[in-house]
Amino acid sequence: MTRGVIVVFRSFLLATLLALGIASGVGHADPPVEAAYSQPGPWEVTEQRAFTCCDSTGAAYDIWYPTDLGANGFRHPIITWGDGTNAHPNQYAYLLRHFASWGFVVIATENPATGSGVDIAGAVDKLLTLAADPAGVFHGKLDPEAIGAVGHSQGATGALNAMAHSGGRIKTAVPIELPIQLMCLFGPMCPDIRALAGGSVFFVNGAADTVVSPSNQLLPPQLSGLESMRAYYDAVPAGIPKAWGTLVTPNHNDVQGQPDCTGAAWPCATGVHGYLGYPTAWLAARLLGDTRAQQAFVRGSGEFLAPNPLWDNQCSDVTAVS
Repeated sequence: MTRGVIVVFRSFLLATLLALGIASGVGHADPPVEAAYSQPGPWEVTEQRAFTCCDSTGAAYDIWYPTDLGANGFRHPIITWGDGTNAHPNQYAYLLRHFASWGFVVIATENPATGSGVDIAGAVDKLLTLAADPAGVFHGKLDPEAIGAVGHSQGATGALNAMAHSGGRIKTAVPIELPIQLMCLFGPMCPDIRALAGGSVFFVNGAADTVVSPSNQLLPPQLSGLESMRAYYDAVPAGIPKAWGTLVTPNHNDVQGQPDCTGAAWPCATGVHGYLGYPTAWLAARLLGDTRAQQAFVRGSGEFLAPNPLWDNQCSDVTAVS
């Protein structure tokens, strides 16, 4: 990211924080990273269902993007989203709109079976093809070097698989409520954790999700396989930056909150709020070059690692701010 674009981004952020009362003026301490990124970002958002077609199954793509695309020369990172099993992007609209408000262009296949990662990766191809059209709304407005994959449940598996097989194009993945390997017996593909050769990963699960995405397992992975978030975290190959945290209250489908559990599939405990702050900060750190967000995840000293009533199991091997 160029210095000019960073300045533009930080000015947008400060204006937003001032408007929200989180910051009270120049010279005052910055708000905590989680608190800042839990608030809506500075961009107005346009969303379109069935924006374009089609993925490998014939499913359409939905999209969320900053309305004033490319303002002041800003080039927007891309987020490709993966739905949970039999879910639809509109069930995650609050979260995806939140990402877009922070400057990301979010594209989501309507395919309800994304575990292979093929159609999550294919969404990037579709968006970059559209951006190549000089007459298109995205032409010259996207950053093809800043791409992330985010997904829920089976879509979390797909996000990891998409990154693993992207040849380095997808730079980071945020798997939310990643299913344990036992769930592969019921249809969704397993994530190919050990095939990761680059990028970075931020695992997020809810403490009440003890069936699909439990934090810990009784038997060691060598005997039972990867049946917990801790086992997945430990299995990430050396040299790939990673972090993991467990939200204290949420269950498997809280991420579908709009923002509370109204409209979310069962089981949902409180809603989407916990999934807004640090996941957005991770994406900003990895794809927007926000050094303060990067610092929040640094092992031993980062804000994310500090005691927090909303989080448990926080760990990270991120060692430096680039």
